Amino acid sequence: MDGRLRNMSSVYISQGNKMLLLYRQGSRVVNDVWVGSAGGHFEEYELNDARACVIRELLEEINITENMLDDMRLRYITLRRTKGEIRQNYYFFAELKADIDIQFTSNEGILKWFEKAELNSLDMPFTSKYVIEHYLHIGVYDSKVYGGIADGEKVVFIELPEF
Repeated sequence: MDGRLRNMSSVYISQGNKMLLLYRQGSRVVNDVWVGSAGGHFEEYELNDARACVIRELLEEINITENMLDDMRLRYITLRRTKGEIRQNYYFFAELKADIDIQFTSNEGILKWFEKAELNSLDMPFTSKYVIEHYLHIGVYDSKVYGGIADGEKVVFIELPEF
């Protein structure tokens, strides 16, 4: 392990009981799986601002601005060691405003709305699958921020309290 890091952020957008996911195609890191509505790698100037990264990715990938969303919050931060690097993922969740009814498209793959009950059956990246599972059973009912460490078999979550 030589200390290489990969910093990424993503946002999961809901509207009512549905969540918008992206079937990412053509990516060099995450490919042919369902991921958040938008997301990607930090630019150098975003290194200390995961929110700035996800706002940029929203605009670039699906042409959504922050003012089209309600309650966008960082909810999960995960760490996973793979392929000689530590991957840090920052997961945001937001609600698409009720008055917005647009057919979204993405230059990164296929966007599709899913009933939240369907999400656990989809093929997702390792940490994303555990984030969604935790969110649907616990996170949706609170506003806490959780940290998750991938141990090779699962992701173990703890609350990250501010103190």
